[in-house]
Amino acid sequence: MSEQTPVAIIGAGPAGLIAADVLSAAGKRVVVVERMPSAARKLLMAGRGGLNLTHAEPFETFIARYGEAAAHLRPMLEAFAPEDLVAWVEGLGQETFTGSSGRVFPKAMKASPLLRALLRRLADRGAVIRLNTTWLGWRDDGALQFADGGAVRSLRADATLLALGGASWPRLGSNGLWTDALAARGVQLEPFRPANAGFNVAWSAHFRSRFAGQPLKTIAIRHDAREVRGEAMITRYGVEGGAIYALSAGLRASVPTTVTIDLRPALTHAQIAAKLTRAKRGDSLSSTLRKALGLTPLAIGLLHENGPPLRAPEALAELIKAAPVRLLAAQGLERAISSAGGVARSAVDDALQLRALPGVYVAGEMLDWEAPTGGYLLQASFATGVWAARAILAG
Repeated sequence: MSEQTPVAIIGAGPAGLIAADVLSAAGKRVVVVERMPSAARKLLMAGRGGLNLTHAEPFETFIARYGEAAAHLRPMLEAFAPEDLVAWVEGLGQETFTGSSGRVFPKAMKASPLLRALLRRLADRGAVIRLNTTWLGWRDDGALQFADGGAVRSLRADATLLALGGASWPRLGSNGLWTDALAARGVQLEPFRPANAGFNVAWSAHFRSRFAGQPLKTIAIRHDAREVRGEAMITRYGVEGGAIYALSAGLRASVPTTVTIDLRPALTHAQIAAKLTRAKRGDSLSSTLRKALGLTPLAIGLLHENGPPLRAPEALAELIKAAPVRLLAAQGLERAISSAGGVARSAVDDALQLRALPGVYVAGEMLDWEAPTGGYLLQASFATGVWAARAILAG
């Protein structure tokens, strides 16, 4: 690996591969280096759930999902918006569809056809992907260094794009070990934190053994002033799922903390109390809750986790609208879907070029941003890859 090459991309995930596509389409010679034995392992794992590419909601609603990173990501998400990602995917021969919730998926409902089509196109353009090759940093003269089959090799590039991922799901390649090489060069970093992760709850033994693995559907979870509707999954360690993930940044910062779960968000307190008042006398509490409100055994079990609930309609309605769950701690990075932290936003310029290392760009999850599941993670990963590639072409 001693040849001269105009652009080196370190990391063959969504950000790195779409950047390679943009650069090779413009006639640039590209070498993509990947530590793992195959490309885009996290993308393939995401594809097992249908590969939620992006979301079709109005853009201002969409951009707000990125929280405090929204202003930083806005120009990139405007330049490569959800409709642009859909057009790119369909340009690779993969039809898409939008579900009733606004989530966008490939019709194949998996990542492998899209990945194969992209890798074929890159190969046809002469882009090279080197697998089982670990980036080690830089030599004193600025050349990139790699471990390749037991040998240490070097490569010089006019521009380098780092797309090494964050620190979640490390067994799939994102271990965050690249931080040492960047810190040694004066790049400002933020500590990694689990995002889109579950939280520990001290469930009773009965509740855990009976309900672990079951979902709470059509609920609303509230924490502080925020409310998110969706689903949550009861696990042996606690709770996870989309509604929890959407609140995870605030929850992570305040655990231990209590959330409340509205088991019937479509009904008001007064409507629930009225239904309970009209319930058949003599029925057990479980029968009343099942017949009057359609609550599942899981929802009923949750109401009992803080002791036997009061049967008075007003008090029981209040509990149904705000069942408390005490979250003790977030699950670690090894179980998180994504991570916050990494390269600080202040460490890159408007082109995603590292201020401390001119000619070196950063894209994807290794940048410090986070978003809930629902298409937002992949959209920003792809968009930052496109943004950095276009900046390299413009430079």
